[in-house]
Amino acid sequence: MKPIAFALLAALVLPTAAWAETTLFAPVSGRSDAPVLTVYSSLDEPLAKPMIAGFQAANPDVAVRYEEMLTGEIFDRIVQETDHGGKTADFAFSSAMDLQVKLANDGYAQRSDLPMSTAWPVWANWRNTAYALTFEPAVFVYHKPSFKTSPPPSTRAELVDFLQRRGDAVYGRIGTYDIERSGVGFLFMSRDQEQFGDIWSVIRAMGAGGVKLYSTSQAILERVADGRFLLGYNILGSYAADWASRHPDVGILLPKDYTVVMSRIGLVPQAAAAPDLGKRYLQFFMSKEGQTIMARELQIPAVSPEVAGDNTATTMREMLGGQLKPVPVSLGLMVYLDQVKRARLISRWNDELRLR
Repeated sequence: MKPIAFALLAALVLPTAAWAETTLFAPVSGRSDAPVLTVYSSLDEPLAKPMIAGFQAANPDVAVRYEEMLTGEIFDRIVQETDHGGKTADFAFSSAMDLQVKLANDGYAQRSDLPMSTAWPVWANWRNTAYALTFEPAVFVYHKPSFKTSPPPSTRAELVDFLQRRGDAVYGRIGTYDIERSGVGFLFMSRDQEQFGDIWSVIRAMGAGGVKLYSTSQAILERVADGRFLLGYNILGSYAADWASRHPDVGILLPKDYTVVMSRIGLVPQAAAAPDLGKRYLQFFMSKEGQTIMARELQIPAVSPEVAGDNTATTMREMLGGQLKPVPVSLGLMVYLDQVKRARLISRWNDELRLR
């Protein structure tokens, strides 16, 4: 089966919508009148292929239209298409936890009562409507050759001590997300503020250490890999693990004081054109087979309690226990969608980083 790639101009449907990169996966059976499952997703299409292949192997008569877009675009498309009285995606998968919960809370997603619903972790299931499907820690990354004689910092207190002791020798050689431009960076920072009473001392130390800010994981990881950076703070673990597998000089630490864990959330929109197909895809995503594909082939840690082994929440919890702090799928995620609260946090972040 070869996917047929093409670009879709969403503005042809809605004047305010943006471009989406769309790939059509023909049905395995070759059926010419196959029903089409439409997916809106922020996951890169090459990463999504194994999950789609697994789903189509179990559903050979179903074609899949995969529309890759930014998280904000997913939210806007679903809201606008629904409000205009039209149909929208059958399944939405996004790393913007707050926006996915807002869709569910505001009536843009429908309840999906599935075989795994009652067994799904309580923190990962909001009213059988929005489901956390991945388990992705925020990690410290480091340049291994630079820490041959002493270990890298493994807690936030150790990070502050490291930056203060090493001073000019490490100035400008630490990177993290720009929380104004990176949704996951903002999420991690907001959780830091909740988990660690002295988090602003960490931000001040990074500012004094000449921290560099980026909107993507790749920009930080490539600089750690070649030694331009010694450390990366609060980097999404799934991307870090993929990078480390191809770049042996990249090391990964789950911070020992606490490790924030974010998730990508899946849901079936209220105005889905084919909600039964959306629920079937969500059910596959949550199944033992789907979660195993997630962990082994997508290299993204699986949530399901049925799946153990490497790259799963089950194994990480056995090893780390209370150190892991998953972000609950709850209305609390919507707090920082309040523009006043969001602006206040960003303002303080900028103020603290400017201290020298």
